[in-house]
Amino acid sequence: MTSPDSIKFPTQKLLIGGKWQDAATDEQIELINPATGKVFSHIPNASDADVDAAVKAARATFESKEWKRMRPLDRGKMLERVAQLIEADAENLATLECIDNGKPKHLAMMVDIPAAADVFRYMSGWCTKLTGKTLPVSGDGSHYHAYTIRQPIGVIASIVPWNYPLAMAAWKVASALAAGCTVVLKPSEVTPLTALRLGELMIEAGVPAGAINIITGYGQTAGESLITNAGIDKIAFTGSTAVGKHLMRSAANDMKRVSLELGGKSPTIIMPDADLEQAIPNAAMSIFFNSGQICFAGSRLLVHKDIYDVVIEGVSQVANALPIGDGFNPETMIGPVVSAAQQKRILDYIEIGKSEGADVVAGGGAHGDQGYYVKPTILSNTSRDHRVFQEEIFGPVLAATSFSDIDEAIDLANCTRFGLGANVWSSNVSTCHTLAEAIESGTIWTNCNFVIDPALPFGGFKESGIGREVGEEGVTMYTESKSVCIKLD
Repeated sequence: MTSPDSIKFPTQKLLIGGKWQDAATDEQIELINPATGKVFSHIPNASDADVDAAVKAARATFESKEWKRMRPLDRGKMLERVAQLIEADAENLATLECIDNGKPKHLAMMVDIPAAADVFRYMSGWCTKLTGKTLPVSGDGSHYHAYTIRQPIGVIASIVPWNYPLAMAAWKVASALAAGCTVVLKPSEVTPLTALRLGELMIEAGVPAGAINIITGYGQTAGESLITNAGIDKIAFTGSTAVGKHLMRSAANDMKRVSLELGGKSPTIIMPDADLEQAIPNAAMSIFFNSGQICFAGSRLLVHKDIYDVVIEGVSQVANALPIGDGFNPETMIGPVVSAAQQKRILDYIEIGKSEGADVVAGGGAHGDQGYYVKPTILSNTSRDHRVFQEEIFGPVLAATSFSDIDEAIDLANCTRFGLGANVWSSNVSTCHTLAEAIESGTIWTNCNFVIDPALPFGGFKESGIGREVGEEGVTMYTESKSVCIKLD
């Protein structure tokens, strides 16, 4: 099985100013099913003119009375309608995610689709709660009334990755609209279908024309045109650290606002007093879920030396038992990685790890004779100077090493240039708090993992990014704070 008998594809055009239209050029981008390696559809590659038209449509709506004067309550109701339509379309959205990205459909139904609906519903509540403060200004002793107000930044370029296409689009679009901004969304050219379907649902929900615009195309062409367009006020990007650095350099030319959620090399730390019945399977799934294509995947396993062999054996058993296969099979836990290029990158890293002296104790290669599958792989006895320990692989590859005490665990956890997430397993609450304070990461999950919630700000330290997604910080980062001071006497 590689797909259901019938798939309801979205409109595969550009959404500009509330209308679906063809690109200015005839160039098409192939969409490839990762489970088969075969082309199943095409999308347009937006030109500079298309991008400029989308930005101008977003600007016109942002400056319109209809948008500026829309009651916050009504904007909230609009976002709630989007959430309801996502839930009603869950089966179709999960099907699109599976054929486009390769992830198992049942897991998309469990994670991706609810996450998208939840963030629209959560952000609908923020529309009425973006308030300022009154301030006790001393000044020269005169009577002043001083206060702050929050105003939307303007037109947002939202650029989202291929690993969680719908959920990441929802995070950015819902937050920006809740703040009163308008959006030009560019999904990855590898996985655009659920973003296009989201556009259809948003139109159905009554989102005003131009408030959401969607362009498809390559990052180096359409994406570059978008981030350099003078009509963009803020770039909101999720993707690789290398591209994030490029966006920052580009944004500096005209001081565009920037928020970046970038790469990671997150540690899973298992202390000697951890509950191994919980820690072992969770350590395995923190790297192997979604075939390891998660920015905060627990891709480094740090285990106390006294329990290292037991933990490695347990995680290896989980890795070897995970069903690998087509995403439309409800038994599948490990689907294909997203592309041939990604598969090659991951397999190359496995070879690098072996050449550096790591031991392959599970997996270690491709799976099957078609599609882009990689076996869940564990590289044991890695060290801090190994590339597989330091560099983001973005696949189902775990680099494991041991430590002697809590100080060494902290040192190993912090020795990379990344700082997105960390997982801590210990039965000692003091140890948990000590590690949570010391680890240089944006989120610390303790005796749990993968707790991603619209109320919980998410983002990174160091080269893992700037700013926070979702939560209160995630909506306010789409606003500017303005101070007002009025002399009353």
